[in-house]
Amino acid sequence: MTPANAPAPVRSTLVVTAHAGDFVWRAGGAIALAASRGEKVTIACLTYGERGESARAWREGKALDEIKAMRRDEAERAAAVLGAEVRFLDAGDYPLLVTPELTDRLVGIYRETQPDVVLTHPLTDPYNGDHPAAARMALDARVLAGAIGYPAPGEVLGAPPVFFFEPHQPEMCGFTPEVLLDITQVFDTKRAAMECLSAQAHLWEYYSDLGKRRGVQLKRNAGPNLGLASTTYGEAYMRPYPQVTGELA
Repeated sequence: MTPANAPAPVRSTLVVTAHAGDFVWRAGGAIALAASRGEKVTIACLTYGERGESARAWREGKALDEIKAMRRDEAERAAAVLGAEVRFLDAGDYPLLVTPELTDRLVGIYRETQPDVVLTHPLTDPYNGDHPAAARMALDARVLAGAIGYPAPGEVLGAPPVFFFEPHQPEMCGFTPEVLLDITQVFDTKRAAMECLSAQAHLWEYYSDLGKRRGVQLKRNAGPNLGLASTTYGEAYMRPYPQVTGELA
């Protein structure tokens, strides 16, 4: 029995991403916010994005192993800036294949980390099949980790809420912003993490601008439009499962 005055368990967030940069562009603010509250954030990075997300390195004549090492280093530095732990499953990208073995590895991570919240890709992306593959395995592993008879070590998982983060071209991926997360207080941290990803430096300004746009929408949906001269940054999310609550808010 847990003593009445025992400290509450540390909250846990699990982020499942296809490539080394995905967690920064799409969920860096959420990760930094959770870490700033003292929560544990674990990133399961299924690939380094070595084949499809590292075009400049290939043009520079780098070899595959060099590219993987470079992307790993970038992602480790970005995760450290955000305050998270990143684990690389090195499953190979373009294509990232849905396999029972990879799903099983994710089950183990779920049971070990016992997340209170899960962040991953949406299930549709006509431009990049690796993203929905990662999402499919993230959702399947969540279900399996909660099956008492599934043969994996660790405690059986509950049913942590899942949030899909915003894809690069949301209008083509069936993505509608259902949750707007205010990341203003940690945006400088997110930007610093983005700048660790020199292999994709062309995306730094794109995702900074996107953060501003979502921030404008966040303000407009939070109260009256008073025309205040302040910059707010946001990230957009969708929920594949119903929210469970005892109070509408």
